[in-house]
Amino acid sequence: MTWLKGSLSIAFIAVNTILVCAPLYLMALLRLPLVGSWRRGITRRMDVVIDLWVSANRALLKALRVVDLEVVWPKAPLRRDQWCMVVSNHQTWADILLLQTVLRPALPPLKFFTKQQLIWLPLVGLAMKLLGFPYVRRGRPSVVDSNRAEAASKDREATLAACAVFRNHPTAVLSFLEGTRFTPAKRTAQQSRFEHLLNPKIGGLSYVLAGLDQQLRQLIDVTIFYPDGAPGFWAFLGGRRRRAQMWVEAHEITAAMQGPNAAAQRAVLAPFIENLWRTKDARLRAAALATAPD
Repeated sequence: MTWLKGSLSIAFIAVNTILVCAPLYLMALLRLPLVGSWRRGITRRMDVVIDLWVSANRALLKALRVVDLEVVWPKAPLRRDQWCMVVSNHQTWADILLLQTVLRPALPPLKFFTKQQLIWLPLVGLAMKLLGFPYVRRGRPSVVDSNRAEAASKDREATLAACAVFRNHPTAVLSFLEGTRFTPAKRTAQQSRFEHLLNPKIGGLSYVLAGLDQQLRQLIDVTIFYPDGAPGFWAFLGGRRRRAQMWVEAHEITAAMQGPNAAAQRAVLAPFIENLWRTKDARLRAAALATAPD
């Protein structure tokens, strides 16, 4: 049954992706010679197509009962008609599918930071590029770019260029602040300050907060926990590790977090994220203890 469920899920997502990419590519070609409101109008319609893709995947997960999910939402309802920043811990590729499908009714379409290498993924890589996902350089500086400052500058330019497009219509910008998927080995190598998380990086976050300083007023913090361990993508789609828990919290983005002075901005943002990460780590620790076998 697991093999069948996983095969059906992958086949559905593949077909769904092909059906979505065809109109996206056509819209992107039509958008090329356009400027102003005409260009912005097509960009908004491209996001509608992605909404349909996410909605179809959401229906699939529900129909096949791929995941048994518990979500704790904030008391105040979230707004789909407003811009927001989303941060989350990251353990598996399944996180992205889970975040998209769970947050779909409550927030605008998710746009997230993407490793530059993923642009070569068939269909999906180009689609994300056309939709304005910021492609950034990640990995060891000696491999990615011999000049760390130059690499950071290019990432900043890519993020600000994406923000210029995001300003045209409500968008939820997702950032995995750990920069990579959590594993115990990475935690040890990094000498992380946290038990269940890697150390957060705030560079990309600070760029977005500055680039969307007139739009962003809310930061949505998401914590994801898998009681049976973080599943691989195949295990997730096959329903072999169905249980998942998610906590969603909303925080105000203050003017000081978006200030034009980078040093002053980081002086406020760094302790805020540190406190957020400590709270998240404590929540994950409590969840792990509560679900541990006797």
